[in-house]
Amino acid sequence: MAGAYAGPVQDLIDELGRLPGVGPKSAQRIAFHLLKLPKEDALRLARVIGEAKDRVAWCSRCFNLSEGPLCGICSDDRRDGSMVCVVEEPKDLVAVEKTGEYRGRYHVLQGAISPIEGVGPDQLRVKELLTRIEPEGITEVILCTNPNIEGEATAMYLGRLLGPLGLKVTRIASGLPVGGDLEYADELTLGRALEGRREL
Repeated sequence: MAGAYAGPVQDLIDELGRLPGVGPKSAQRIAFHLLKLPKEDALRLARVIGEAKDRVAWCSRCFNLSEGPLCGICSDDRRDGSMVCVVEEPKDLVAVEKTGEYRGRYHVLQGAISPIEGVGPDQLRVKELLTRIEPEGITEVILCTNPNIEGEATAMYLGRLLGPLGLKVTRIASGLPVGGDLEYADELTLGRALEGRREL
């Protein structure tokens, strides 16, 4: 199917095909949908993407998505700064927030350890987590990585790293299906998993 269309159409299909979870057929379908849209609708999408890239960056403290130097959670003084919930991605932070069970702060690793994909601890925000412990007076770290092989490996690595620092290091309970992703868990299940977290 590669190179089957005229230049700009194929370029659009190729770019869409680089998005996660979008295969060649989906890329082609989305491209044709965009080409059928009124021009102003398609340009509005392009403008919104441009604005998001211009205005959204990473929080300098927790590496969540943020429009300013600190995200809304980090700049909220009502949050408990002594507790940090470690998640893989901003979408996982959103999933934990939806439970309404957690009032501490977060740390977004921006991925998980995956030797197959060449992702080691150095590619994640691990050093940044360690530098937060003392200045912020953190006493508990909740490891809320996904209950899959990569998430478990990441939690074990962080547990070994944080354990000797005299912190309470907990891992969310497996009320979550093993092999699943936090973003697909319902609030009740994720809430129970948080409540039943265990010390490593």
